[in-house]
Amino acid sequence: MERISPLVTLFFLVTLDNSPLAANTPINILFLNEERNVIGDEAFKVALDYVKKNSNLGVEIGEIITAVGNTTDAQAFLTSVCSVYDAAIKADKRPHVVLDFTMSGVPSETAKSVTAALALPTVSTSFGQEGDLRQWRSLEEAEKSYLIQIMPPADIIPEIIRSIVIFQNITNAGILFDDSIVMDHKYKSLLQNIPTRHMIVKADLKEGKEQLQRLRERDIFNYFIVGRISTINKVLDSAEENGLFERQFAWHGITSDSKDISCNCGNATVFFARPKPDEQYTEQYVTLRDEYNLKNTPEITAAFYFDVALKTLLATKEMMQGTDYRQKYVTCEDYKESDHSTSDADLLTALKQVSHPESYGNFTIKSNGQSLMAFQMEVKTVNILNSIPTKFVDVASWNASLTNPLDVTDARNMVKHSAVTVYRIVTVVQKPFVMYDGVDGKNKTKFKGYCIDLIDEIRNITKFDYEIYETPDKQFGNMDENGKWNGMIKELMLKNADIGLGSLSVMAERENVVDFTVPYYDLVGITILMKKPKTATSLFKFLTVLENDVWLCILAAYFFTSFLMWVFDRWSPYSYQNNREKYKDDEEKREFNLKECLWFCMTSLTPQGGGEAPKNLSGRLVAATWWLFGFIIIASYTANLAAFLTVSRLDTPVESLDDLAKQYKIQYAPLNNSASMTYFQRMSDIETTFYNIWKDMSLNDSLSDVERAKLAVWDYPVSDKYTKIWQAMKEAKFPSTLDEAVDRVLQSKSSSEGFAYVGDATDIRYLVLTSCDLQMVGEEFSRKPYAIAVQQGSPLKDQFNNAILQLLNKRKLEKLKEKWWNQNPEKKKNCEKQDDQTDGISIQNIGGVFIVIFVGIGLACITLAFEYWWYKYKKAPQVADAANVVVQSRQVPTTGGGKMEAGITMQGFRPRNPAYPGHNFRRNVAPMAGVTNPW
Repeated sequence: MERISPLVTLFFLVTLDNSPLAANTPINILFLNEERNVIGDEAFKVALDYVKKNSNLGVEIGEIITAVGNTTDAQAFLTSVCSVYDAAIKADKRPHVVLDFTMSGVPSETAKSVTAALALPTVSTSFGQEGDLRQWRSLEEAEKSYLIQIMPPADIIPEIIRSIVIFQNITNAGILFDDSIVMDHKYKSLLQNIPTRHMIVKADLKEGKEQLQRLRERDIFNYFIVGRISTINKVLDSAEENGLFERQFAWHGITSDSKDISCNCGNATVFFARPKPDEQYTEQYVTLRDEYNLKNTPEITAAFYFDVALKTLLATKEMMQGTDYRQKYVTCEDYKESDHSTSDADLLTALKQVSHPESYGNFTIKSNGQSLMAFQMEVKTVNILNSIPTKFVDVASWNASLTNPLDVTDARNMVKHSAVTVYRIVTVVQKPFVMYDGVDGKNKTKFKGYCIDLIDEIRNITKFDYEIYETPDKQFGNMDENGKWNGMIKELMLKNADIGLGSLSVMAERENVVDFTVPYYDLVGITILMKKPKTATSLFKFLTVLENDVWLCILAAYFFTSFLMWVFDRWSPYSYQNNREKYKDDEEKREFNLKECLWFCMTSLTPQGGGEAPKNLSGRLVAATWWLFGFIIIASYTANLAAFLTVSRLDTPVESLDDLAKQYKIQYAPLNNSASMTYFQRMSDIETTFYNIWKDMSLNDSLSDVERAKLAVWDYPVSDKYTKIWQAMKEAKFPSTLDEAVDRVLQSKSSSEGFAYVGDATDIRYLVLTSCDLQMVGEEFSRKPYAIAVQQGSPLKDQFNNAILQLLNKRKLEKLKEKWWNQNPEKKKNCEKQDDQTDGISIQNIGGVFIVIFVGIGLACITLAFEYWWYKYKKAPQVADAANVVVQSRQVPTTGGGKMEAGITMQGFRPRNPAYPGHNFRRNVAPMAGVTNPW
């Protein structure tokens, strides 16, 4: 409402009475009030009675002009005010002051419009801070001295909410009030410039349970109830019905009443704030209550209105000690806006100079929207058990003001009973991001993993708690043909959860319904999981280079050559054993008996060589032939061994998705209803759509021959790669779970026949990390980042963004990767390496060589034992007369080339194998004639 509109066409008569007011002139009062302010009306009457009974105050009451309005009809109230005012002017009972006890809305603005237009000295107790009274919003400097507003306690008390929110760092708040509090002007100012998401609503005392449910659905955890104590009790009763007294909720009851809380609560803790009477004013208030019947409640409100009325009368008395400022009064009928002038009254100064003691608190008189009655509020924690308040603990106090902070005396209890910000987190188990970790004391499933550590790090920065649960369908979230979602995305959309945590890919369709934070993990795509190929190993693999027939032929050649060399050396007249005298001066004397021949042929195949060759030419030809044979065999064996081991590494049947698509022995498919399945389905649909578009264009009869020729190609210009892949996947059937997919892979006959799983690269990478039988094949494709999802429009997005960026700068995310990948306790550390991952031959393939060594050493040990036994336990040799030695059954060649017949006695024959030297026995035999004693 503006100042009195010219349309009213009110004309005012200006009186020119310039005589000063007498010292004891009765004070005429224009009292404006509204129907609901009963306390103000009663307090004004008590103030009049108080003045009349205390003549020492020097105040004489004259005419009381009263107008009462309602909250809806501005015109009726304006008519009422002008009617009584004009009647007073005409009766020469002009009001000295206007006492405006209207609270807000229509009555308040009507009263402000009249008093400002008629320049009437006014003291108003309407609700509103600086600039909130529209009709007094743009006052001139002269008008500010006689149009005075003093805010009532009920207008100051809600300001404690701001102090509590700042101290407890509250991020969300639900503020409920009743009709004893005016909050219209608080919506914009109460929590201004504070990052707190809040709702201010009038308490619904009939449907309180439903109202609290709606607030809870909007993620409100901190509740402030401002109003009468009865309102607080009813709202707390509704909270008990909804089960809202858990750890994540905080309740604050703020009232101007002096009574205690009494609700039907089973077990609740409530912050309770109420005015605390100052002892220096208690005596004055008791006197007013007992002697003047000031018994309205709340006491602070009744005392305020009384003090305002009394101070206004005392200030008016002082203001009247001069020129009569009422000379400029005009009636409503004669008022013209063009003739408007200000009053000469200085009511502001007079109010500041009043020194009469207050009945509740000291007044601070400043400008409009800054003037108030100072008082103190106490803040307690009230423990309610079975509807009975059992414990009151003082935790803070607050000096009423628009800016004063909370004076906390027990910070521990303030923090202990504050609402813990608890968010509901929905997740999907996927190793190593989220894994089961048993159950807690409340039989709730616990989780661990990369994402759990991540949310704990974020919690340390943004200060909140959480409850985590697994989505019922164990899906991340996909949209069906009807546009409906499942999984984590559905839980967020239904507001069943505040945060979606897990290896959740950022996708365009998901961003349309939820919000994503900045990515916390690298780009992750789709790849292939297959069974790891196992190359057949053998300790004697070096023997498989040649076929068995070849080995047998080599062995036969060895024995035949050894035997042939012995025969040639035995019968050749030029061999060593047949020409001992000729070679007696040689340093090496080697007799090629059968044993030596076998040894010579064996060692000739080694780099060490066979040693001294035979003396006879025929034997040397045999040896040379064997050397040539051995060189060729060894060279061929070495070359074929290298080629054999190399060829075994070249068996790589599948290296990419294209390789899978080109073969038919390996089936492949992603998980059913997974993001990977959606990717292939959509790629197939895109190919089909593009093909239909091309077909419709090429068959369009309206095209010219040139245009149709441009579209005529041997094959349609859209590849059918994904169409064929999608068809193959449907034929292979989609696994329902990851475990099922892994089982199908492990049951494959080999890496080139069976089943391959196409899915999320992180799943596959972890499976390979924890299993020695699986491998990841090919490069990743369709790569997307991982991020945390929140409800659309949620303030958590910005908070989590800041936290993730801080963790990224501190390299905390890299440490988490190191912990859950490289240092994961489930990681297999002793897996057999594939041949293509090493540059050498494995022990499984070359171990037979070592067995050969051990076998050779074992045979040598056995031979040594036999030699020792033979030497120690063989019979002593029989000594015979050499003269009587008879050659048995063979002819012995003579030096002359002849032969000696068997049975002929040899003179001077010496045995070819004399007794070994060192025998411990003696031969006492007389030497034979003509025979040299060999001993």
